[in-house]
Amino acid sequence: MNQAPRRKESTKPDTYFHDENLYNSFLDLFNAGTETTATTIRWGILLMMKYPEIQKKIQDEIKMHIKPGQLPAVEDRKKMPYTDAVIHEVQRFDNILPQSLSHAPSTDMYFRGYCIPKGTEVIPLLTSVLNDKTQWKTPYDFNPNHFLDKDGKFVRNDAFMPFSTGKRACAGESLAKMELFLFFTGLLQAFTFYPPPGVSREDLTLKPDVGFTLAPTKYMTRAKLNY
Repeated sequence: MNQAPRRKESTKPDTYFHDENLYNSFLDLFNAGTETTATTIRWGILLMMKYPEIQKKIQDEIKMHIKPGQLPAVEDRKKMPYTDAVIHEVQRFDNILPQSLSHAPSTDMYFRGYCIPKGTEVIPLLTSVLNDKTQWKTPYDFNPNHFLDKDGKFVRNDAFMPFSTGKRACAGESLAKMELFLFFTGLLQAFTFYPPPGVSREDLTLKPDVGFTLAPTKYMTRAKLNY
């Protein structure tokens, strides 16, 4: 019985379930995911140089839960709340996509006393949520404790929405979270990142370079092999 609706859908001439749509969906995931994931990792490395005490705590957690010579796995994330909290805070703090993609209501709608006519372009401002003083203790500081309770366990926050929210949220959210954990944890397992010679942590700027995404200003790093 479960297969009948699928067969019926495949016979519709105007269905969205066709090869071209599948191809374009994969292309969107690859193109958009590559840029945003790489930019987030660049922010992560910069922040680890800026806050070496946080980098050390992540590496201690890695040593505790991942055996030497063993690469991080997706299931390790549940055992590593501090690392997970830092990754979430990197995404909140760097805010690489301040504005979500534009959408339009399919019917007239009312929001807080305002009428938004059908077809009006609406662009959500994610920055207003990610830096909301009523939702975050220190919204303009890099603070992994935003995602940790008093016992050091990971806690979610409904105001965390770098992937937007609702039915039109980023289709690659699950993939991105998996990639960020594996790449970021793998890098910190293998390397410790320092500012280059002659540069102090105070010299490192967290001012973004405005472009398609809010990327960190170009910087140099020194990576020391951990083993």
